[in-house]
Amino acid sequence: MEKRTLEARKGLYFEEFEAGQTITSAGRTITEADVVAFAALSGDWSAIHSDVEYAAQGPFGRRIAHGLLGLSIANGLAVRLGFLEDTVVAFRGLNDWKFSLPIFPGDTIRARITIAGTKAVPRLRGGMVTLWVEVLNQNDQVVQQGTWTVLVKGREQRDPGS
Repeated sequence: MEKRTLEARKGLYFEEFEAGQTITSAGRTITEADVVAFAALSGDWSAIHSDVEYAAQGPFGRRIAHGLLGLSIANGLAVRLGFLEDTVVAFRGLNDWKFSLPIFPGDTIRARITIAGTKAVPRLRGGMVTLWVEVLNQNDQVVQQGTWTVLVKGREQRDPGS
C-alpha cells in the first residue's frame, strides 16, 4: 500500500481521513524533571523510576521513565500536529497498547501515526477514526504501540463562519 501523508493542519474533519495516511511528530526529549513531575502527579514512585541504586541492579541497569509518561507525551505530540485540534469530540479508546522497550531519561521520542480505519456515525454527524500509533525513540526503535480511537466531527458540523 502506498504511504500517503496526513495533512498537518488545524482540525481535519472526519471525511478527510483515509486509511493509510501517516504523519510523524517532532521529537521531545524525556527529562529528569519529566520523570519526577510524573511520579508526583501520578503517585507512582516505584523504585525503578525513582531510585538510582535500586534501578542499577534491575533488568535495565538504570532508571526508566514511566510507561504511562511516554504514552502521555505521545498524546501531546499528536495533538501538537494540529490535525485533531477543534474537530475531535472525544478520545474513545486505547486498545492493545504495548510497552515494547523502556524509555530512559535522556531519550527523545516521537509519535508516528497511521490512519488504520474510519467508521461513519451519522447520528453524531461525524465518525470514529482509528489511529495506529507508534512511539519511536531516537534510534527509530518502536518503544510503544497500539491503537487510539477518536470521535471526529463531520464537515456539516463546522462552526458558523468557517
